[in-house]
Amino acid sequence: MPSEIFAGAGPTNPRWYHFAVIPVSSGRAGYVLVGGRSSRMGQDKALLPFRGGTLVQHVAAVVARAAGSVTLVGDPARYGTLGYPVLPDLYPGEGPLGGVISALAHAGADWNLVLACDMPGVSHELLVRLLEGAEASDAEVLAPAGASGRPEPLCAVYHRRALGRLERLFARGERKMSRALAALHTVISQVDASGGGANVNTPADWAAYARH
Repeated sequence: MPSEIFAGAGPTNPRWYHFAVIPVSSGRAGYVLVGGRSSRMGQDKALLPFRGGTLVQHVAAVVARAAGSVTLVGDPARYGTLGYPVLPDLYPGEGPLGGVISALAHAGADWNLVLACDMPGVSHELLVRLLEGAEASDAEVLAPAGASGRPEPLCAVYHRRALGRLERLFARGERKMSRALAALHTVISQVDASGGGANVNTPADWAAYARH
């Protein structure tokens, strides 16, 4: 269970931060990476207003429904008031590979669904399909790929046995997710666009998504 630590912000504005402390052992767990630079968006994508909350709250709810739990990976001081446990990134500012390693280092589950926070259209059905496919495989990671054939490493299911190999890659200076996938036993799941796994990276992407 996550613990809660009270951080006083004045007598009229108390704040509760949720911290992930003890991994819960089960077959599945979910993680959402937050706190990327969002340089093309010009603001923190995780905190974009969406459906009465924030974008990351929406994505986290979908992940939790599919995986049975969800933990945000990022800065607890920034994201700790969103209603979900927050696991500090072990390598802040070092890109998403550090976030994946942080999730797997924390994981008590064998299979760990890891998503970026910027997928507003991601569906429960897609995530369940990925989890079931991973559980039926001998992969270290199962990642979806659309028509381009390019796997999406930040909407993927990682087995915790991948941790050691990823840590060694990271220690050697590797930061690219594509090379991390290439170094693992990766199984690709072909998907169509209906799963909604596309990222929103720019204000134009966000405006186009909002129109639909």
